[in-house]
Amino acid sequence: MLAASAPATPDLSGMPGVGAVGVGPARPLVFGHRGSSALRPEHTLASYAKAIADGADYVEPDLCSTKDGVLVARHEAFLSETTDIASHPEFASRKTRKTIDGETHEGWFVDDFTLAELKTLRAVERIPQYRPGSAQYNGMYQVVTFEEIIDFVAAEAAARGRIIGIVPELKHSTYFASVGLPLEDRFLAILGAHDYTRRNQVEIQSFEVANLKYLRGKLGRRANLRLMQLVIGENVRPMDVAAAGGTLTFAQMCTPAGMKDIAQYADVIAPPTRSVIPLKKDGSLDQVASFVDDAHRAGLRVEPWTFRPENHFLAADFRNNAGDAARNEAGSIAEMKRYIATGIDGFFTDDPALGRAALGA
Repeated sequence: MLAASAPATPDLSGMPGVGAVGVGPARPLVFGHRGSSALRPEHTLASYAKAIADGADYVEPDLCSTKDGVLVARHEAFLSETTDIASHPEFASRKTRKTIDGETHEGWFVDDFTLAELKTLRAVERIPQYRPGSAQYNGMYQVVTFEEIIDFVAAEAAARGRIIGIVPELKHSTYFASVGLPLEDRFLAILGAHDYTRRNQVEIQSFEVANLKYLRGKLGRRANLRLMQLVIGENVRPMDVAAAGGTLTFAQMCTPAGMKDIAQYADVIAPPTRSVIPLKKDGSLDQVASFVDDAHRAGLRVEPWTFRPENHFLAADFRNNAGDAARNEAGSIAEMKRYIATGIDGFFTDDPALGRAALGA
């Protein structure tokens, strides 16, 4: 293991005969947000397959822990919106109410089920009112583990002759630790157990701070590894900071001084898109903020989230007259181009094919 102070030298070995991410002319990276979640139910192998086929440089598994300590890909611990669990009478008695990271839900939660039980569920589209095409795939795909995703991505890389990066997010770290299911050491063990993740590009995300610092201490600095501090532009505290009684807020983290502090343990800052170019009151794009320049001066990459191709999610400049829920590919491409012009280093999109089109590649 390299010491934290060791210089990072490019490791472009990848797999035999397979090119690494980032080889060739520099351009922003395209991150498949939960796969290709505009077109397939999120965090399924089908969603990752579509993202890879459409040119994503990285695919994103959000990671939660099952009751028996297995890391699975779910956007959050709450299962009710993204699986068919409500139709399983055998699990009716486990419906409950929990508050996790400040949000209260009533339904079913990952950490109340073993992996074997979760494997009996099937994924469904989270926002069918905007994505009826994806909802046509409801009931077809299982909940998948982090290890299954790594194996799948490795197979796709070998088949396609190019490395596909993995950009996992550790979800609810403070919550999972509080219920005896800490994520970090399980996550590290999986990274170390797979040749693909030991050698190829991984970016590790979190909205919390302490877990990223812990991972940096364990992993050091490696050519194939980046740590990504997720932020929101609001005056609220990361969950681990709040739990420890600290005062640091996301708003403070997004200042030039805050970014310099982040650069001590992370390589990337990932804000909402509207922190890079805010919206006016009428929903159209305002002037470019200083966020990208400030982050670059601090030595951080900037990789914002998330571009979505439906009118409902676009800035007013780019919407068409097809209706709020309508898919608007041209508008999404045009919006991404505006953000790419600010100098961002990568971006998350629910539709990687449109991201590639915005890059002209």
